[in-house]
Amino acid sequence: MSGRWYAVQTHAHSEAKAAGHLTCQGFTSYLPRYLKRRRHARRVEIVAVPLFPRYLFVKVDMMCQRWRAIHSTFGVTRLVCNGDQPAPVPDVVVDAIRRRENREGFVQLEHRRFEPGAQVRITDGAFASCFGLFEGIRDEERVTVLLDLLGRKVRIIIDELSLAAA
Repeated sequence: MSGRWYAVQTHAHSEAKAAGHLTCQGFTSYLPRYLKRRRHARRVEIVAVPLFPRYLFVKVDMMCQRWRAIHSTFGVTRLVCNGDQPAPVPDVVVDAIRRRENREGFVQLEHRRFEPGAQVRITDGAFASCFGLFEGIRDEERVTVLLDLLGRKVRIIIDELSLAAA
């Protein structure tokens, strides 16, 4: 399909609903998502969340499609405009995001919160408020930290979400 990409602002937590309704109207929509680890009520779960909360992309051919219909689509707040005209998003931006998707369609984020040897503070658990040195990441986002306890270095394995920069 010809056309250009545009950003669409959605209602809170309505990105998927808006994308579905735009697709039903004949538009091509793209909602980039990634997998986020979330801790809630002492449980850790992995959930799919939008890469840009409250925003998605829609491909519109301004000459052939009725783009003003996007404003009245369920879940949509507005089409991002520059004055009265929709502001196009360069194709290279959308292509770059799509290249970072894995086989399941989720964007892979590179995140290295700490470099090996960085000073860290443990925020919860039995070692809360202790300081140590970040050693590395193990499987399933568990990290190894060297703590100075009782005059010697002790290696512990802890959840990455339990660390903060010192």
